Amino acid sequence: MISMPPLDTIENAVALACRAPSVHNSQPWRWIADGSALHLFLDADRVVTTDRSGREALLSCGAALDHLRVAMAASGWIADVDRYPDTADRRHIAAITFSPMPEVTDGHRARAEAIRRRHTDRLPFEAPPEWASLEALLRGAVDESVAIVDVVRDDVRPQLAEASELNEALRYCDSEYHAELTWWSKLFAVSDGIPGDALVSAAERDRVDIGRAFPDNRRLTERRRSIPQDRSKILVVSAHDTTGSGVLGCGETLSQVLLEATAAGLATCTLSHLTELTTVAQLLSSLIGRDHPQLVIRVGLAPSLEDAPLPTPRRPVGEVLEVRA
Repeated sequence: MISMPPLDTIENAVALACRAPSVHNSQPWRWIADGSALHLFLDADRVVTTDRSGREALLSCGAALDHLRVAMAASGWIADVDRYPDTADRRHIAAITFSPMPEVTDGHRARAEAIRRRHTDRLPFEAPPEWASLEALLRGAVDESVAIVDVVRDDVRPQLAEASELNEALRYCDSEYHAELTWWSKLFAVSDGIPGDALVSAAERDRVDIGRAFPDNRRLTERRRSIPQDRSKILVVSAHDTTGSGVLGCGETLSQVLLEATAAGLATCTLSHLTELTTVAQLLSSLIGRDHPQLVIRVGLAPSLEDAPLPTPRRPVGEVLEVRA
């Protein structure tokens, strides 16, 4: 039976959904609860300047949509998602209705807790232990009819690192791109953007071969000196096609991979710079033997004795959720 959960349940779930990763922590989403359903919209005012097609914003909304489903399940509700319910408004990403869940399992609670613990880690990783088992776990979380996840072979990783360097070279004289990175890289981020302690120094970045080059944080003391070079596994999420539904599904798949990895004790870093420029995206596609790559994920092990980082800031729920009678 379809029914609307209590408002505080909706608010708590939206707050968790908004912990989803988004390009430069721009949080390009808004939600409307109208008494019969919860609606997710792409917020065009928060699409970053260099994301002219809105593709990366749509990936972000897909991750938030899956986060919401996970959060509601942990509260005892099944979320039924109708994607693109309004053909006249492509910003209307989803209409979500709810029905009571017969039983909340420990697995439901663990995935919701993973939302709270997950963060983007730009520092070098140790290799993930027992990778064959972990890969099977991650693949088991993914519906390959929605999106496809490939693991980059170790022998082609140097070529992927060259593609990452090529991206930076092609962006070298792109003043609009660099101005945007500077704008979103904030020493003291309050509700959006990337705070200084979530960035890396030049020395730290030199130990990670695949990553976006944000402005250096010169205030940081070099961290993880015991890891001389990043030894993460590299995953690529690809769409079956480049329709809105195809890209949205990649965002949902991103969420599933990140939460399973976090629940398994792994660290992650989501990367979209390798799919922003056509030349670089084509190189990535050739390396994995698949069309339509949308994003890359580094997965590895962070030192267990490290202090947990402060949560990256998010906008208050009151700014992103509108409640209509």
